[in-house]
Amino acid sequence: MNHTSSSPAEAVDSVSVVVPVYNSAETLRTLASRLVDALKGKELAYELILVDDDSLDDSWSVIEGLAFEHDWIKGIQLMRNFGQHNALLCGIREAKHDIIVTMDDDLQHPPEEIPRLLGALSEDHDVVYGTPQTEQHGLFRNIASRVTKLALRTATGANIAPKVSAFRAFRTSIRKAFANYENPFVSIDVLLGWGTTRFHAIPVHHDPRASGSSNYTFSKLLIHAVNMLTGFSTWPLRFVSIVGFIFTLFGLVVLGYVLVRYLIEGGSVPGFPFLASIIATFSGAQMFALGITGEYLGRMHHRTMGRPFGVVRTYARRGPASKGESSE
Repeated sequence: MNHTSSSPAEAVDSVSVVVPVYNSAETLRTLASRLVDALKGKELAYELILVDDDSLDDSWSVIEGLAFEHDWIKGIQLMRNFGQHNALLCGIREAKHDIIVTMDDDLQHPPEEIPRLLGALSEDHDVVYGTPQTEQHGLFRNIASRVTKLALRTATGANIAPKVSAFRAFRTSIRKAFANYENPFVSIDVLLGWGTTRFHAIPVHHDPRASGSSNYTFSKLLIHAVNMLTGFSTWPLRFVSIVGFIFTLFGLVVLGYVLVRYLIEGGSVPGFPFLASIIATFSGAQMFALGITGEYLGRMHHRTMGRPFGVVRTYARRGPASKGESSE
């Protein structure tokens, strides 16, 4: 939700850009070049953190080369593929500057729009999303995206959920709210909601994907929505309780119907279809409730195992992050 305050705006002095990388060897050098063009001359200290989520192409080799060439670029390679949000969390914890900007690796998020995010952030907001002016995906992907945002709104209670984007800027101090988070199921937007309610969104230009195809399919987005609902909210359990209450009332109505019919007509309700439909209805409700409960038990099981959200294999870095302009 939007939040306004009479406190003075804070100037942005330093920025850490965190990019999760998966099979994007073709776009990384262009991304780095456009990023430095967008930030140099702004009197900002900046760094670029590229988190390789166990790519299958030459992404890590490119990251190593960039980190060797530029002291403002840092590479992190994960042991296996943990997922976009998990990779982001690894990079967020490595960030050293006052503001963190997250963006995709496929050049859909133009680096040239970062100053606009930073400008909006300085207006007493803690998190600013760069919402695309037009959706770049197909029908089913857009439907799944809306379902995911609805789940996010349910999990966080924030009205900003429909405008959430992976292109975001936020104050690094917010990560204190989830400093001890170690669950393998990660949603950066939910975690940000743990630390602040000062959300804002501005429309920004999004470009078509430069190469390859999106790794977020319809099914993966739906799974992510389920993970948010069961991992960060008790709403599904409450829903099951309501369903159970409704079916209990329904059962009492059916019982009343049977008793009244018996008292009036002197006989029971005939017909196997009636009995079978009642049994099927109640059995379905019970299995649904067990499934929801099982999701929560499964998450508790994962937590007791101590499964990490991400494991770093190695780092790539030449030297300390630059102050002001890059070393080029």
